[in-house]
Amino acid sequence: MKKTLLALLIAGFALPAGAQDLGIQVGKRAPAAIVRDLSGKPVDLGAYIGKSPMLIEFWATWCSNCQHLEPALIAAQKKYGNRVRFIGVAVSVNQSPERVRLYAAKHKITHQILFDGDGDATDKYDVPATSYIVVVNKKGNVVYTGLGGDQNIEAALKKAF
Repeated sequence: MKKTLLALLIAGFALPAGAQDLGIQVGKRAPAAIVRDLSGKPVDLGAYIGKSPMLIEFWATWCSNCQHLEPALIAAQKKYGNRVRFIGVAVSVNQSPERVRLYAAKHKITHQILFDGDGDATDKYDVPATSYIVVVNKKGNVVYTGLGGDQNIEAALKKAF
């Protein structure tokens, strides 16, 4: 886990924005991973896989690319409503569940926010940096991965249908 967290810190400042070849392979089945809700209860991402399209963002409160991406994510959530499950997985680098909870409330983030304190999801999704998006179709396969604040969320989600 420490290797992944160090990579997040380093890569978050060095990688270009947009779709890329880093992280989990497109076409691969999305893995189950244990994270926690903001009250500390375990949540298995595997329980959501194969039920509906999903968009998972690996993010942090301190991530400027994540903040730049927020309006597009909020707009997509309003457009797609319950047809897509939106999940924000907060990484644990310089984070706490309380800090994430306060940020989500202040920024009026209404999609499900989870905390990856142990790095299980970060490792299983091979997350290269924060502002990393993974879109999973209803069959449970990864159809898009992207990194950075200028991703085309609409185009990414269309791949899930």
